[in-house]
Amino acid sequence: MIQELKVKNYLSFRDEITFSFEATKDTTSEAYQVVTIGKTRLLRFAMVYGANASGKSNLLKAFEFLVNFWFDKADNIDEPTGATPFRLDANTPSEPTEFSLKFFVGETRYWYQLKLNAKTVSEERLFIYHSVQPTLLFERSLENGQSVISFNPKAIKISAAAQEEISLKCLPNMSFFAARNQVNISIPQIDEAREWMRNSYLPVISPATHMFDYANNMMRKDDAAKAYLLDFIHRADFNITGLRSNKVSEPVSPDFIKFIMRRNDMSDEEKERIQSTKSIDTWETLFEHTVRNARGEEKYTMQESDQSDGTKRTFGIEAAVYTAIKQQAFLMIDEIEASLHPSLVEFIIEKFLRETDNHSQMLITSHYDPLLNTTDDLIRKDSVWFTEKDETGHSSLFSLVEFRGLNKLASIQKAYRNGRFGALPNIK
Repeated sequence: MIQELKVKNYLSFRDEITFSFEATKDTTSEAYQVVTIGKTRLLRFAMVYGANASGKSNLLKAFEFLVNFWFDKADNIDEPTGATPFRLDANTPSEPTEFSLKFFVGETRYWYQLKLNAKTVSEERLFIYHSVQPTLLFERSLENGQSVISFNPKAIKISAAAQEEISLKCLPNMSFFAARNQVNISIPQIDEAREWMRNSYLPVISPATHMFDYANNMMRKDDAAKAYLLDFIHRADFNITGLRSNKVSEPVSPDFIKFIMRRNDMSDEEKERIQSTKSIDTWETLFEHTVRNARGEEKYTMQESDQSDGTKRTFGIEAAVYTAIKQQAFLMIDEIEASLHPSLVEFIIEKFLRETDNHSQMLITSHYDPLLNTTDDLIRKDSVWFTEKDETGHSSLFSLVEFRGLNKLASIQKAYRNGRFGALPNIK
């Protein structure tokens, strides 16, 4: 589970910002919204409000950058690292971008640090906590344009040859983990962190993400997932009662066949089949709708193209929620209310939060401020965050619980709209 992320000089975050899933002493919804690991209490849910272009999406991009950077292998030293500094200042483009991530793998806490610019990594470290003080596992520096990696001999047992091989493969523009993936050795404490990042970090869902294909593929392969999604969609008051997927062969042109033959991600057997049949197999999804009218209950079959964007987005988001719960993973959704009715947004969040004894986490951004009036009912006050951009173009991030007198407010939503917490468009 994620405890805390610090970011500095990245996208619209010029100064260091801190986002935390740590819970306050508040005991609201303790049983299913707070997970206690040792003495640390972590929230399973958080949401971020703010004006357009205030930095909400950039917070999600910061999380996403880390997972991509851990596993993206650079092919040569000229490839950019992908780190984008704050550009609305004369000094920041030449200063490093910094990340700090604290997270738990099971009961074990890790602390990852990264400092880099657009071309090279200058510092990278991983710590583990066996006590109050962290223990260094590895550190990486840049000397004469080359990466130098060293391991803590008291914590990590690794041969000199393996250490040298990792150092040689670690180009200055890529992560230690991308280099470590190329060396056939076992480093248990480090590999536990790597596997957590690989399996517990789900891709960001944006309003433009085509999510139904993801849900459709899941339902074809997993009957339990299909049953879960059909039950959810039925309870959400859609009249969809069944789904059927048929394999359909579609003719393809000679030019398309030539394109297929050049692809490396397709087996020779499949290529031969396409050449001989001059067709490609696709999947057609049919929706069974059940209605009640003067003739009684009737069932009708409709195609995917007949379904609304909201229907397909609901399937996709809930499929991702199902995956997060099943894998006890971290899920991010940007502008969750896109194409969805407000009541459905609340239902999706409630369904996620009602899971007990689960280490999954969800972070959303939203403009739907009526959710603020569900605090102390659906959500907790310490789950609410705001982003605000000032006249310099810098984004700040702050929590609702930083404000005093919250218990005296008749409506947190009205207080937000009246500017009590900032994070509103500066409309003139």
